[in-house]
Amino acid sequence: MIIINVKDGESLDKALKRFKKKFEKTGVLRELRSRQAFEKKSVTRRTTVKNAIYKQGLNLDAS
Repeated sequence: MIIINVKDGESLDKALKRFKKKFEKTGVLRELRSRQAFEKKSVTRRTTVKNAIYKQGLNLDAS
């Protein structure tokens, strides 16, 4: 359970923004989306390798 303490004089928008940031860090939504449809282990492994190759290519281009 995520608890956000609203400080004195803090706007509701700021508190809501802090809540959203904390909620995003927990990864609940990402987990929910991944569980909607079953994916074989080989497919998940392949996508992680593809993402790693892509990120490595970005790092090489920036240098």
